[in-house]
Amino acid sequence: MIQDIEPHRLFNEYRPFAKPSLLSPVFYFENGCPLVRSDGKNIYLPSLEDIGISTNDTLITYLFALDDTEYFIYRGHNAEIPQGFTFEPARKFRHELAPADKYMSFVIATAIHLSDWYTKTRFCGRCGASMGHSSLERAMVCPDCRNTVYPRIMPAVIVGIKNKDKLLVTKYANRPFTEYALVAGFTEIGETLEQTVKREVKEETGLNVKNITYYKSQPWGAADDILAGFFCDVDGSDEIIMDEKELKIAKWVTREEIELQSNDFSLTNEMMTLFKNNEIPSD
Repeated sequence: MIQDIEPHRLFNEYRPFAKPSLLSPVFYFENGCPLVRSDGKNIYLPSLEDIGISTNDTLITYLFALDDTEYFIYRGHNAEIPQGFTFEPARKFRHELAPADKYMSFVIATAIHLSDWYTKTRFCGRCGASMGHSSLERAMVCPDCRNTVYPRIMPAVIVGIKNKDKLLVTKYANRPFTEYALVAGFTEIGETLEQTVKREVKEETGLNVKNITYYKSQPWGAADDILAGFFCDVDGSDEIIMDEKELKIAKWVTREEIELQSNDFSLTNEMMTLFKNNEIPSD
């Protein structure tokens, strides 16, 4: 999956005393797209020197470290665009990286998650004052009312619905992602993850399910998510009543008929692979 980046390691704790150098890699975003350079196989970030920003600029914020390299974000709007660098959409990095550089997809997705949070917490939601970064932890703090806001992480579920030797697969309606997937959805307030599984399955396919069993989780920073994967069995009728606003395809397929996704980044694809190979862990 996207977070499986061994032998690399992401250190995601906030380091309040981290200081950039002119050669430090920096994320600079425009409309949610990072500034990068690509040679067709690998993705490169600019340095502070590349974008013409001083190391003392107050809008430079530490993000995380990958192995021994510390990454920063520039949250201003007046950086230079060096030759060969362009702003690229997040989905590009799921398909254009060489296998050995897959870890950069995880780095970029995590940076997008944090950039989105910083953008949405510029002002206090309680009193409207400009927010400042905590000097102790990854949090934005209002200097007037002391309202403290931490990064938003939204729980969601991925559901592998089994019907004996068949699995229910779907395709989203009106989305750029066109490969087969599984039923998925966000958890509502006051709802357990297991209740989310039952509700999302019922809403999208009309099916009832039982034997809900947790499998594994996955951070999905490009959408601010933490995904929890579950397998379950259809309960009663296996007639699919599809929500056409959410899905354009929902069908039962055998192991031999499952079409896997084009890369191994997603929890969805790993769960589909487990079923296809008849390797779902026992309870």
